[in-house]
Amino acid sequence: MFSHDTQLSLQVVVDFVNTAPQCSGSERLCDAVAVESFVLQHHVSDVNPRDYARLGPLHEVRERLRELFGVADPAHTAGLVNSLIAEAPMRPRLSDHDDYGWHLHYFSPEASLSEHLAVDGGIAIAHLVAAGESDRLRVCAAPDCACVLADFSRNRSKRYCDARTCGNRLNVAAYRERKRAAVATGD
Repeated sequence: MFSHDTQLSLQVVVDFVNTAPQCSGSERLCDAVAVESFVLQHHVSDVNPRDYARLGPLHEVRERLRELFGVADPAHTAGLVNSLIAEAPMRPRLSDHDDYGWHLHYFSPEASLSEHLAVDGGIAIAHLVAAGESDRLRVCAAPDCACVLADFSRNRSKRYCDARTCGNRLNVAAYRERKRAAVATGD
């Protein structure tokens, strides 16, 4: 379906966007320690440690990436992606690190962490748009959830950011409502 690099980059974008307060209830990238933890957990390479404390640009890029989820018009998504990646320094090159094998890095080696995430995320989303798959970038279907997701299922059926929490909660609520309705009608 999509290259391993594209899927990894998209998962980083999803996890990055979901660090926002509207998704988790509080800001999860609130200080340099949290940013460093995110970078290490997601194996983001070539990061200058000074960038861990530059929260403003990270939060701005995160909001711009968030705008790319749940957009029905691929042309609109393409415009947003083009704007995002045009502003960051790019210098595509092959890299072989961390047992990932040969893969492309699009960001410039001098790029800040926010620029790096903008380029990697923007290029991954550009691949989805080019493949006619931008509708796989979704906002969770749970009415009380603002998290985003990338649906890589074969049948495009993923609706919830987490099936164990949002999906299960809504399925249990629907089941209880059906039971109440059955009791009310005497079935």
